[in-house]
This record gives sequence, C-alpha cells and structure tokens, in this order.
Amino acid sequence: MHVQLVENEQQLEDAYSVRKTVFVEEQLVPIEEEIDEFEAEAAHFVLYENNQAIGAGRFRIIDGFGKVERICVLPTHRIAKGSGRKIMNFIEGYALSKGITSLKLNAQTHAEGFYSKLGYQTVSDIFLDAGIPHVTMIKKI
Repeated sequence: MHVQLVENEQQLEDAYSVRKTVFVEEQLVPIEEEIDEFEAEAAHFVLYENNQAIGAGRFRIIDGFGKVERICVLPTHRIAKGSGRKIMNFIEGYALSKGITSLKLNAQTHAEGFYSKLGYQTVSDIFLDAGIPHVTMIKKI
C-alpha cells in the first residue's frame, strides 16, 4: 500500500471514485455535497494497493489550520489493515512540509475513536453534516 499526492487527472478520478463509493453510495451523501466548490483549491490524496485505489482524502489550509477532509477507505480495506492510518500519516507529513502544525477535521462520530488514537482531541459537541453526526477534532503536530 502507498499513498499518492494527486498529480494528474487519473489520480484525481481515482480519489473521486473512492469518495463516491464510500460517501455517496454507502452513506447516501448527495453527490453535490460530496464533490463541492473546494475541490480545485484542495490537495488530494489516494491510497493504492496493487494499483487499485482503495482510500482517499483531501487537505486545505484555512486560517492557518490544516483542514483534513474526505478521509475514506473502501469497506473491504477498513478492518485491521492500517489503511486509514496510512492516509492520515501521509497528510500530516504533507501539512508539515507546508509549515502547518495545527490540524482540524470534522469526524463522523463512529470514527471519533480512530482519530483519537491518532492524537486528535474532540473540541465540539455533536453536529450534523450531510445528515450524519460529526464532531470537530484538532491536533498539534
């Protein structure tokens, strides 16, 4: 498995494909909410295994924070494979390379424990995003 910073159209399509599978098909997020107006300004990442896209994420810099977004892994690769951790570690390294040491994300509440294990701390009450319960979490790296 390896994470790739998106550098071409095919890699971007791979990222979108994983995101559509997880968020639109599995979690029923409307496509117009999933693929949004911030795509062009974001850095995108794809996790590949045997040349197949199995995970994705994106990153934006907002008010000095690194905003980690759209982290997802195909259902077949979620359990005990380290896929999500690999994506997050890569994005954190990318953030550091851009001089960003404070990260923020909005985690679905079922994933809060995953992010906590990576050092993120919950700083909000539960709120709905696309009809799904979330919390805001932060981390200094």
